Amino acid sequence: MAPIPPSRQLPGGWRIKTCMPLLTHAHRHEGSAHLSEPLETEDVRIENRRVEPTFLRPVTFTSHAVVVAFSGRTPVRRMAHGIIRQGIIRPGMGCIEPSGFAETEVEIAAPLECLYIYMAPELIGRSALEDFGIDPGKTQLAYAGGLWDPLLVEVAASLKRMMSRKPDAVDRLFLDGVKVILSAHLIRNYQINQWRPPSERPTLPYLKLKRVIDLIEARYQTSIGLRELAGEAALSEFHFARLFREATGLSPYRYVMERRISEARARLAKADRSITEIAFEVGFGSQSAFNRAFRKYAGVTPGEFQSQERARFA
Repeated sequence: MAPIPPSRQLPGGWRIKTCMPLLTHAHRHEGSAHLSEPLETEDVRIENRRVEPTFLRPVTFTSHAVVVAFSGRTPVRRMAHGIIRQGIIRPGMGCIEPSGFAETEVEIAAPLECLYIYMAPELIGRSALEDFGIDPGKTQLAYAGGLWDPLLVEVAASLKRMMSRKPDAVDRLFLDGVKVILSAHLIRNYQINQWRPPSERPTLPYLKLKRVIDLIEARYQTSIGLRELAGEAALSEFHFARLFREATGLSPYRYVMERRISEARARLAKADRSITEIAFEVGFGSQSAFNRAFRKYAGVTPGEFQSQERARFA
């Protein structure tokens, strides 16, 4: 991954900073890479990160955090306030972690790309009073995980696009609008006395899914078949394939292929190996097979992807 460039000055005097007046608990993500330069104002910080398989450190949030996953699929186990929550993160899934929420344990089994939006509690308080006439002291957001919220996804995708290009004169106005939209949306839908978690559907048990994902993480660069994956879950191939698709949204074969492509993207962005070397490292038998698969899943060839990454940080 190319290094994050120093702070930039936006037209109109609004600065994109690399310092952090907001406490965003960056120590939790040691070893994970920024995929673009963070954006920051006095009351919002936005980060696009690749989160590696890890145990995240304990934290009590001092800002509200809105997180949206863009790529990767992984079982996740977290403990907060004595309650264990288990599930799977998929692209488009969101999470709201309010100020004061204390996580003591988080285990992530496979890499993810996520956009983090940290918001100062005072920002939500101002919106509660000015937009809704609600006493800010009585506005408390709920923890909400496993969300499928189209507005959060659209806002996160717009911010991600903005972070991947050079800044322009309307970025400050856009970010001010995002702050208003997010504040109102969180107050309207995710207050602690309103939010109810969605009911869970029966699916592949968490521990069995975790064992399968751990096997894929250890072996995705080599040949790994349906029979071996199903055996890890102690299920027949037919039942395993059905339950795995229900849990992850992908067939086992496609999951393994997307995992290979995800790793290839990360290695191509570093630009310290040739495309042929990376093809073999992530499990392809030839560069031509790698080129076909990469174009199918990423929409561009490996060479085009590498050129785009270099242009972003030029």
